[in-house]
Amino acid sequence: MGKNKLKKFAEMETFSNVFQCGAREMLPSNKVHEMAGHWRERFFHNDHPIVLELGCGRGEYTVGLAQKYPEKNFIGVDIKGARMWAGAKEAELSGLKNAAFLRTNIEIITSFFAKDEVDEIWITFCDPQMKKATKRLTSTYFMQRYQQIVKPEGIIHLKTDSPFLYTYTTEMLRLNPYPVLASTDDLYGAKTEGIAAFEDAKALQTHYEKQWLDRGLSIKYIEWQLSPLTRWEEPTIEIEKDSYRSYGRNYNSERKENHG
Repeated sequence: MGKNKLKKFAEMETFSNVFQCGAREMLPSNKVHEMAGHWRERFFHNDHPIVLELGCGRGEYTVGLAQKYPEKNFIGVDIKGARMWAGAKEAELSGLKNAAFLRTNIEIITSFFAKDEVDEIWITFCDPQMKKATKRLTSTYFMQRYQQIVKPEGIIHLKTDSPFLYTYTTEMLRLNPYPVLASTDDLYGAKTEGIAAFEDAKALQTHYEKQWLDRGLSIKYIEWQLSPLTRWEEPTIEIEKDSYRSYGRNYNSERKENHG
């Protein structure tokens, strides 16, 4: 592990807005974390709605939405601490009291929140996990987990560059009776202009989203309601795999050199 990562991990330990607890500490005993059911009273000190950003990466949506909506509480969740450090530090330095970060495995998300404690979930540019359905953050595997912590009729947002994940999620929603509130395969297309359901999705652009847009790729967005289910049907259709890959670490510096 590089010195820069170690430095970030050490600094994260000092942030008051970061909670860290991985699967090793929670499983196989299925422990319930001390914050479960107590996020509002112990950290946010209010009774405002709680919104999660799953696979938050650098936490752009966690920070951006927290700044835009002071009447809501936001928690970014990811296992990659070196990326999360950026958003956590920005929130800490700016004194953003309605933003927190949880470094853990999303597979054990039910260990950190009580029933109906969460009002809303954002999933922004997560790995489409084309090889294994149970790893996809919009799979029925995860829907069952979200249902345990999200209040009835809570909202889930998916924002992605991946045609594969968008197609998969659309099929998942067709097979399982979740009400779809908004959906588009081209978020910045003319047909979405002026439509309120798409405004928050457009208002913030993540580090990776800007890369996709630079490459001429369209951004997809789906918003649905997590109505209670007792049975789920997993999609089995064949879906064409994405034909492109992420840029490497040197993308931004190379782009600056090529464009002056």
